[in-house]
Amino acid sequence: MPSSSNNFPVFIAAGEALTDMIRTDGENWVSKVGGSTWNVARVLASFGLHSAFAGAISQDCFGNDLYQASHTAGLDLRFLQQLDKSPLLAMVPSAHPPQYFFVGDDSADLYFDPQALPSGWQGAAHWVHFGGISLARPSLADKLVALARSLKAQGVKISYDPNFRNIMNEHYDDTFKTMSKLADVIKVSDEDLAGLFRTRDIGLAFKTLHGWNPEACFLYTRGAEGASLHTPHGSAIAPAIQISVADSVGAGDASIGGLIYSMITWPRHGTHEHLRFAIASGAAACMQHGATPPGLETVLTLYAQA
Repeated sequence: MPSSSNNFPVFIAAGEALTDMIRTDGENWVSKVGGSTWNVARVLASFGLHSAFAGAISQDCFGNDLYQASHTAGLDLRFLQQLDKSPLLAMVPSAHPPQYFFVGDDSADLYFDPQALPSGWQGAAHWVHFGGISLARPSLADKLVALARSLKAQGVKISYDPNFRNIMNEHYDDTFKTMSKLADVIKVSDEDLAGLFRTRDIGLAFKTLHGWNPEACFLYTRGAEGASLHTPHGSAIAPAIQISVADSVGAGDASIGGLIYSMITWPRHGTHEHLRFAIASGAAACMQHGATPPGLETVLTLYAQA
């Protein structure tokens, strides 16, 4: 496993941390900390890798909850910027079927400043992850794409999980293609492909995506049908692990987190071994309620069964 210099993290996820506001019944709402890229950072930290989330949050009760959860997760808090701006909220008025919209026209996340990150951190970074709705929020997306380009030029590994949401319309197309071409590892689900390409021909959508960057590795997840990992040197397919599912929130974030951890920790493992660890990580996340990062011991137990 690589070590960091100046005690900087080896892994950073850059993007959004937000609050899910979920209506439980009638007029009752419950708040939950969340955010796709933030979740991935917590997954890597829970596996014991020195990790950070690079992004901006508010200074109110919602931001304070995210700050505390980041501290509890063991993230390097030097990369978390807390600003006097409004929070980014994901409103979920219905979970069955899923319905949601985002509130944050001038929220803290948009004011993230890559130049304010600790001096010299890029020299220690081995891997930086991007994705989520942060790349669909124009002023923030421009900063993140520029950061990804700069890191790529320095030889840092880049991963990308678009994690499709309904705000990713035709205005997102250029960012989607740009990040797909930059990334060394891309995670995508069948639902992502349907939404991003606005098509029912999932096979053609994946072929198109792969054609944009044939030198990348693609983690293609299909829920209960399992997943596949496609690399320039070959592909592997594996079924889902049979578990008792609490819920699937955060499973995708855990699967890409697991793949990244496996590739960083065991670079000599083969395609099928990396895929099994990614699937085990996603399965472990499904055994808990909410986007709770799975523990490494649980993942290793499931990995041995895969």
